[in-house]
Amino acid sequence: MEDSEGVLMPLVHEHLMMPWNDVRKGDCCGLLEAISDGYYCKSCDYFVHKKCGDSSDIFDYPSHSHRNSTLKLGSCDFNVDLYCAKYPPPKVIDISERHPHKLTIIERSIEFQCGARCRKTGYGFPYKCYKCNLAFHIDCVWHTSELKHPLEVNHSYHPWHPLKLHTGPLPDYSDGTCRLCGKKIDDKLFYHCSSCNFTLDLRCVINPPQQFLLNLKVHDHQLTLLPRLRSFTCNACGLSGDRSPYICVQCDFMIHQDCLDLPRLININRHDHRVSRTSVLGVVSSVCGVCRKKVDWTCGGFSCQRCPPGYVVHSKCATRKDVWNGKELEGVPEEIQDIEPYVVIDENTIQHFSHKEHYLILHVNGVLCDDNKRCSACTHPICLQSFYGCVDCDFFLHQNCAGFLRMKWHVLHNERLTLLTNEADYFWCDACRRISNGFRYQHGDKTFDVRCGSISEPFVHPSHSIYPPHPLYYTPSNVVFFCNGCNKKGYDVLRCIEDYCRFALCFSCATLPPVVKHRVDDHPLSLCYGEKASGKLWCDICEKETDPKTWFYTCKDHRASLHTNCVLGEFSGLLPRSTIKVKELYEVVLNNSISRPFCRSCELHCIFPIILKRLGTSDEYFCSTECFWKKR
Repeated sequence: MEDSEGVLMPLVHEHLMMPWNDVRKGDCCGLLEAISDGYYCKSCDYFVHKKCGDSSDIFDYPSHSHRNSTLKLGSCDFNVDLYCAKYPPPKVIDISERHPHKLTIIERSIEFQCGARCRKTGYGFPYKCYKCNLAFHIDCVWHTSELKHPLEVNHSYHPWHPLKLHTGPLPDYSDGTCRLCGKKIDDKLFYHCSSCNFTLDLRCVINPPQQFLLNLKVHDHQLTLLPRLRSFTCNACGLSGDRSPYICVQCDFMIHQDCLDLPRLININRHDHRVSRTSVLGVVSSVCGVCRKKVDWTCGGFSCQRCPPGYVVHSKCATRKDVWNGKELEGVPEEIQDIEPYVVIDENTIQHFSHKEHYLILHVNGVLCDDNKRCSACTHPICLQSFYGCVDCDFFLHQNCAGFLRMKWHVLHNERLTLLTNEADYFWCDACRRISNGFRYQHGDKTFDVRCGSISEPFVHPSHSIYPPHPLYYTPSNVVFFCNGCNKKGYDVLRCIEDYCRFALCFSCATLPPVVKHRVDDHPLSLCYGEKASGKLWCDICEKETDPKTWFYTCKDHRASLHTNCVLGEFSGLLPRSTIKVKELYEVVLNNSISRPFCRSCELHCIFPIILKRLGTSDEYFCSTECFWKKR
């Protein structure tokens, strides 16, 4: 059924499908076809190849009584993929080399145990031997009997000799990959020419890539597939290839097959603006905004048109699953939203979106670390920093925290995050694993406190301020790094990208406050980034040994080395005088009385500056998350 704007194909998809010109994997058959015509549903990001969507074939699938099970029957909860629909297994097979009797397919779903080698039990449409009362999975007998595929094929990309069906293993001289797509060959079934060492997997035999291709999104001229082993540099991504590129002889243009479906316009989590694909980056001596390695400026990639002198990203880096959310934005209007967090009333007065009822006044000189004055965003005390204070109530924001944008991208998530105020009781930050009830950046089930959520690249930390300064970047890898702050290992770290430098910081250490106030000393404590020391050092709070090679807090005369956790405690992200609910209500209290209360769980004096107290009691205190959850 068609109308002026699109096509309705109820057997394929429930929504209106728009004609679409794109080389990509089809949600219809799961194959990357070398064709560009198809149908697309923008609301579901669902793409169907034209030949699949327009197919007029009516398949008589033996395991279903209806004759229209192309993809999914509109009236039945019955699904058949296109391959099985086009190549249905025969109703009766004879595999005398494996079983003495003929096998008949059961045309209804039953529970059975496979009589072949797999011996698995389950539901399905098996082949059955009525004489032996045995049932077999279709794949267990159909594949091995070689009834599904011809023993020999003449292939258009290898016209000199026929390709023979092999069931493995691969010959020793083979590189183990398909000549056309470069994917690893499945040892079970493949086609091979021993004279030419030419191997194809089943996908490229059944659905070979198109020999000639006109894709104006990629190149202005017709492209031709060169089905041979040949080293080349892809003009679309700048990376090397070793086989079967599409080429344009006229322009000396070569491209990987899997680069044909590169998107045109996308968002990546490393940048605040959209980036668009360009055929030539043209920015000399530039580095990739994701991997931080040099880019070949003569090749294609992604660039930001709004950030001179040019923000560029490798094509492969921009389309990584941990960088891009998979959404093509070409033709999608850019959302224009007000992401500024406050309105300027005058040079010293603002109205913040989180506190619209009153104005906030700027105090430039800060105060001397007052535990009772805390920033509602990061929950840390107002300490020697400029801050905004409410003229009518006890609401405070550090000047820096007041400027956090209402929406932003973050390296640890592929969707844009929204800044939310402390509407929830509490949350756990997915970057540093701290508990907090301050402001948070959130999208779906991903949540970051504002300290971790505000980190962006390049990240400069004073602990790595060598000259010239080396900024830190989030570059995911399979290599374990040890954090220079706490000496704990992890994968999600901010690290120096210089080849000779192994400096790395976990998000927890990267966001430790540089200056804090604690009852152990009259003066503010400073964060010390480790030092070489002989002999043993002791923490004045817990009275246990400290490791001077890890970060610690020290006093004015540098005679103390205090564990960072002892100074801050595990509840430093909670606002004093607030309440949180974990089945019951608990009050967040400052541990600043002359006599320190006992923890109900560990039965020791609470040494941390912030603790929890169960409401309605006089002596039920908990000093840490471990003690809190152990007692519950």
